Amino acid sequence: MRVGIVGHEGLSDLSEMLVRGELWRLVTTFGSYDLVGVTCLAAGPETWFAQSVLEHGGKVEVIVSATAGKAGAFAGAGRQTRQRLMNEANAVHRLAPVEVGGLGDDTCRALVGMVDELIAVWDGRPEGHTAEVVEAAERAGLYVQVVWPQGCESPA
Repeated sequence: MRVGIVGHEGLSDLSEMLVRGELWRLVTTFGSYDLVGVTCLAAGPETWFAQSVLEHGGKVEVIVSATAGKAGAFAGAGRQTRQRLMNEANAVHRLAPVEVGGLGDDTCRALVGMVDELIAVWDGRPEGHTAEVVEAAERAGLYVQVVWPQGCESPA
């Protein structure tokens, strides 16, 4: 089962604890031999998901946008953790620039095209990247599991 992840960045410590617990619960519903987690490894839920998949014995694949590929995949807080996770991935899918016929920075389309279902750590607001990916996944007929445990706080 190929499961993608998208989610809000910048969650509070309380929200992180709640989301991590729910992600672990979801990940462990899959057989480790069957699970492939697909992520862009953005800070927060996408990284926590990848960690859970690997700890459960599953495999991880990473999508890197064309811009991130040129600049170095990761910057900022958690860079070392995300780099380690990318090094542990079974595959890294680097998107080609639009100028040469690639998807460029359209990680949404790449993710939706590579998975059987999607986990969205999402407060339900209709704007932003997470909402865009959820909408695209639903249009594609994918099952979308929204994770927003009681007590989570929307990012600032």
